Amino acid sequence: MLVTGATGRVGRVVVDLLIDAGVPVRALTHRSEAAATLPANVEVVTGDLTVPESLDAGLRGVGTVFLVWTAPPTTAPAVVGRLATYARRVVFLSSPHQTPHPFFQQPNPMAVLHADIERLIAAAGLESTIIRPGMFASNPLFWWAAAIRADGVVRWPYGAAETAPVDDRDVAAVAARTLHQDGHAGGDYVLTGPESLSQAEQVSIIGDVVGRAIRFQELSPEEFRSETEGSWPRPVVDMLLAAWGATIGRPAFITSTVFDILGSAPRSFRQWVADHATAFMEGPTPSS
Repeated sequence: MLVTGATGRVGRVVVDLLIDAGVPVRALTHRSEAAATLPANVEVVTGDLTVPESLDAGLRGVGTVFLVWTAPPTTAPAVVGRLATYARRVVFLSSPHQTPHPFFQQPNPMAVLHADIERLIAAAGLESTIIRPGMFASNPLFWWAAAIRADGVVRWPYGAAETAPVDDRDVAAVAARTLHQDGHAGGDYVLTGPESLSQAEQVSIIGDVVGRAIRFQELSPEEFRSETEGSWPRPVVDMLLAAWGATIGRPAFITSTVFDILGSAPRSFRQWVADHATAFMEGPTPSS
C-alpha cells in the first residue's frame, strides 16, 4: 500500500497502524529528509503531486493508495490517471461537502477541489473509499495554542458556533482499517467527534484540562479579518467565517461512523486536549 502525506497529521498515524496490522507499507514523501521520522521498516519513496511522473516509481507494485491531496489542483487529472494505471483502489481523504448541514454547505474552495478529485477517481474506474472528517480536534494547536501560552486570551469570532471536533487519530484509524480490511470499497464515511461543542466551550475545556483560566474574547468577523491579514489566506478566512456564522443556533452534525467501523467510541475533545496538554502550557513552544 502506498501512503501519500505520510508525514502529515493523519498519514503518519496511518503508516504506524498499517505496520501494526502487518501490512507492507510504502510511504510517499515530498522531501527525502522527512523519511527520518518514519519507522525503519517502511519503504520510503520521494514524489511530488505537482510532478505526476515522479510518482511512477512509488506506484509500481501497489494495489491500494491512501491519497491526501496537498497540492494545487492543476495536476489532479494527471495524478489520478497515474493512480489508475498502477493501483486498483484509492482511499481518499476528502471533506463532508455533501453533508446537508449549514456548516458544510458554505462556499469552500477546498471542498470544490475534493469534489473534483472524487469525480476524477470515479471516471478513472478506480475502486474508492471516501473518508470525510469534519473539524479536526487538532486545529486549536494552530489556532489558539500560542495565544493561550502567551496571555491566556483567545481572540476569536463566533464563540457560540458549534462543531464536533474529531481526533486525528480516529480519522487515521478509520483510514487504516478501510485500507487493509475488505468490505469498504464504495464506502463514503463522514467522521465526527462524539459531541457538539461551541468554540467557547472548547476553549473552556482546554483551560479546565491545563488548570488555567483562559478567556474567550469575541471578535467580529471584520476584526478577525483584520487580525489575520497577511498571515492567513483570505479564502480560508472567508470560508471559516461563513461556516461558523451559518451554524449559529444549530448543534453540530454528528455521526456514529467511527464507532461503526472501529467498534470503539471516538475520542472526546477533552481526551484529545489531555493528550496534548503541554502544547497549551506556559513556557517554550513545544517541539512538534
